[in-house]
Amino acid sequence: LENGGENHKKATVSWRSSIPMVDILVCLAQLRVNQDEPMEDYPLKVEGGKEDDSSSGTRRFGMGQTTKDQMRTNVINEIISTERDYIKHLKDICEGYIKQCRKRADMFTEEQLKTIFGNIEDIYRCQKKFVKALEKKFNKDHPHLSEVGSCFLEYQTEFQIYSEYCNNHPNACMELSRLTKVNKYVYFFEACRLLQKMIDISLDGFLLTPVQKICKYPLQLAELLKYTNPQHRDFKDVEAALNAMKNVARLINERKRRLENIDKIAQWQSSIEDWEGEDVLVRSSELIYSGELTKISHPQAKSQQRMFFLFDHQLVCCKKDLLRRDILYYKSRINMDDMEILDVEDGKDKDFNISVKNAFKLHCRDTEEVHLFCAKKPEQKQRWLKAFESERRQVQLDQETGFSITEVQKKQAMLNASKQHHTGKPKAVTRPYYDFLMRQKHPTLPTTLPQQQVFMLAEPKRKPSNFWQNISRLTPFRK
Repeated sequence: LENGGENHKKATVSWRSSIPMVDILVCLAQLRVNQDEPMEDYPLKVEGGKEDDSSSGTRRFGMGQTTKDQMRTNVINEIISTERDYIKHLKDICEGYIKQCRKRADMFTEEQLKTIFGNIEDIYRCQKKFVKALEKKFNKDHPHLSEVGSCFLEYQTEFQIYSEYCNNHPNACMELSRLTKVNKYVYFFEACRLLQKMIDISLDGFLLTPVQKICKYPLQLAELLKYTNPQHRDFKDVEAALNAMKNVARLINERKRRLENIDKIAQWQSSIEDWEGEDVLVRSSELIYSGELTKISHPQAKSQQRMFFLFDHQLVCCKKDLLRRDILYYKSRINMDDMEILDVEDGKDKDFNISVKNAFKLHCRDTEEVHLFCAKKPEQKQRWLKAFESERRQVQLDQETGFSITEVQKKQAMLNASKQHHTGKPKAVTRPYYDFLMRQKHPTLPTTLPQQQVFMLAEPKRKPSNFWQNISRLTPFRK
């Protein structure tokens, strides 16, 4: 290790620089409960060689247990054993790789290690506490009586740390791909693996495990609930735990989607001419809706045709160039946190003393300032009113879930957009790395695939982000 792994050059190096990634939104995993197929799928034989047609819930297995109890025992054992294996896996990464990498300051900076391994050490500490909680609830004499549902409920908030890891994972893959173009890093990582006596999988394969693990919890809990009688003391907790872990997975998916959007928002802003004031990302991370509206201003009820972009917390106003309609100029913005939306009936408006149609107002509660807008068609007006409702819901949800974007992420997004803009690249927003995660958000799954092999993490299906549809209507992105 001190020679960058040179002593292991003769060792067979099996390096796979880009193994298939697991879609955060749809995880394909098969839960094995210590047997290839459920025993209940096979009829029991009775005297005379005839099959017993009784239901699986009344069949007896072993010492007075029903088949359902035995299946629950198998699932419980599966959960406990996989947790122990996972802890060993995390320990190997932290002690076998991170510890050795920190000894080689000539090869790795602390920033590089943070990029490669993310917050996996935090996950390791969390999982050690979680597995201890599971073992306390494990009934060794009668595993099917174990009450593990409460453990998942207790740790559901802590499991949200997986969000940071999953969001960082594409960056880890890119950094590893860059480093392993140099042989000394390939030999070093292989030496780490051999010294820790880990199985023959490359580092990027090991780092994929936490992503897979958070996907597997809902699968395991769904299987456990399947074999838990409603009268069982653990039934309600398992049912609640399943919903809780689905919510954790949805939260991770949503945060990943939002973080991918900030690059697009930064690139959008870089395409707007004469931008003034703070960046959009200082307060916003989601484009809710966009379109053309007629804005009517005091004191002479002057009307102006403008393009409006509704983000969370703010409404940005832009003007099209008179000659080149593919160019947008920044004009102003409205703080949505101070506004209330008022539906305006067709006819004469008393505040502006003019006749309006398909109109609505934004009224500032603090300053009593009023903004009047008119859409071309009634359906366009309704879409805007619904968009304003969505914006408020999004803000409230972010407050409840604690979603935020770090200053580092904001600055990096703006820096990347600035570099792309100044190097003369097209202004069209390019998709980030890990693009297939966005494309395969809701793929069509084969009906022949068994239910226990497929689990939709994002349930119920959410509509795809309308960011690209909104942006695609703007001609600046068609160059």
